Formats: sequence, C-alpha cells, structure tokens
Amino acid sequence: MGEHAIKVLGLAGEYRSTSKSGMLVNAALRIAQANGADVVFWDLAEKPLPLVGEEGCWAHPNVKEFQTLLVECDAFFLSSPEYHGTMSGVMKNTLDWMYDKHVGGKVFGLMSTLGGVTNANTLNHMRITLRWLHGWPVPEQLAVGHVKEAFDEEGNLVDESLQVRLGNLVESVLSATTKLSA
Repeated sequence: MGEHAIKVLGLAGEYRSTSKSGMLVNAALRIAQANGADVVFWDLAEKPLPLVGEEGCWAHPNVKEFQTLLVECDAFFLSSPEYHGTMSGVMKNTLDWMYDKHVGGKVFGLMSTLGGVTNANTLNHMRITLRWLHGWPVPEQLAVGHVKEAFDEEGNLVDESLQVRLGNLVESVLSATTKLSA
C-alpha cells in the first residue's frame, strides 16, 4: 500500500446500517479504522442497487458510483444474513454488480448472521462467488448465530470470544492486503 492508508469498503446483505449484518460490518470497519484504514460503508437503504437486468440498470447512477468505489478500495468486509441456507438476495445482487475488473486480486473478510445455530453455508456460498470474481477471501471468517441477542445497545458484539474472532478477521484482511500489494 506504500504510504497511503488501506481503503476498506463494508457491504451488508440487508438494507440499513442498523440491520444485524450492517452492525457486524460496521463493527469490523471500526476495528479497521482504529488500525489506520480508511473505511466506507455502502448503505443500500440510501443508495440501492437495482436488480441486475432490470430496465435501465446498466446506466443507473448508483451502479456507476458503486463500481467506481469498488475499484478505489483495497479490501472489503461482507456480511449477509443466512436465508434458507444461503446468502440473502440483497447480498447476491450486490455481488452480481461486481466484476473481476473491480475486485480481482483484492482481499475480502466474510461474515454472516443467523437467527439460529451457527453454520458456514452463507460463508461458503460467498466464498464460491468471490472465487469466480478472482477475489481473495481470507481463511478467517465469522458466523454469528442467535443474532438477535448478539449485540449490545452500541452495536458491539456481546460475546467476548466473537469480539476476539472479529479482531482476528480484521487483522487478517489488513495484513493480507498489505502483503498482496507489496
């Protein structure tokens, strides 16, 4: 990265930064920012992305702004709720607007939120999608089960072991980004 700070984009597979996936992404972004990164959260409630293929979508100003931001960023944090054993349609549509020319060779940290027991289905599906985009998901990942009880009033993870794992995930993303850019 040389002398400039790593620029990290946070993307949630739900609308609003106050959603559980939004809270998880923003928790990761706060840690990254505390470690010197420039951070951005793309709020789909404020700047929705049209469905890929809908009338006029290819020229939509939010799509153009989003894809420009993808190119400008060095790394990404993604979090999606798990719906019916996979990522949300919102996350899938967000990923569908990415191409390897935007994110190829860049580092990703993957997270998911679940209403019930923790598993890795959503994480695996996002990992597969990113492989097609030539992205580099780090080995560390975080699935937060029973998500309705997982955060305090300030949006921080209640479980200290999850906080540690989130910190390790963020460190891995920042470290890998630095190494891949050398």
